[in-house]
Amino acid sequence: MVLFSGGQDSTVCLAWALNTFSKVHTIGFDYGQRHAVELECRQQVLNNIGQIHQDWPQRLGDDQLIDMPFIKSLGETAMTTETAIKYDASGLPNTFVPGRNVFFFTTAAAVAYRLGVDNLVGGMCETDYSGYPDCRDQSIQQLANALSLSMDSDLTIHTPLMWIDKTATWNMADEIGGQALTELIIEHTHTCYIGDRTTLHPWGYGCNDCPACELRANGYATWQQGQNNA
Repeated sequence: MVLFSGGQDSTVCLAWALNTFSKVHTIGFDYGQRHAVELECRQQVLNNIGQIHQDWPQRLGDDQLIDMPFIKSLGETAMTTETAIKYDASGLPNTFVPGRNVFFFTTAAAVAYRLGVDNLVGGMCETDYSGYPDCRDQSIQQLANALSLSMDSDLTIHTPLMWIDKTATWNMADEIGGQALTELIIEHTHTCYIGDRTTLHPWGYGCNDCPACELRANGYATWQQGQNNA
């Protein structure tokens, strides 16, 4: 089961899972995010990703979208309100939503339990990211252990992007699905925290200013440079 938001990272993870497992379910979350346009994008990706490889449509299983409005009610962040993005004294951007990945994985594990699924896949990364503590490998693996114990099941959380940067993420997409997958990511996925889809850049839609756009754009530029020099 892939935690699938409709963004670049979760789309690459979905492609990785479809290339790895015989049946892949997806789960998404509506938590009142400022960039709710990603929920429309995730459906576009699901509608089109089966065209990448001929066996993927048969491998793609059920999709569920879970409403989690309580996350927004727990406190204001730049990810859930029209607040300027800035960094606090700890060095974290105010786009950090405390507990978000804990809630996501716990919910996904409960759904997976009922489906008999024991592999969860997430796009977390601590190599090239905004510093969120719930994206760190230690956090994810401790959570996997806690969920396995609490559900008395052998649950594994896979994070294919954990130790690679955004350049390598673009390269992984190319290796798995070639130009068709990279074009799908550019056209249909959404990463921008602001939710801006007015301008199509070489790397996709976005404001070209927020931390998420900056990471995606820089990774794409470096990847393209490597492609041109190959």
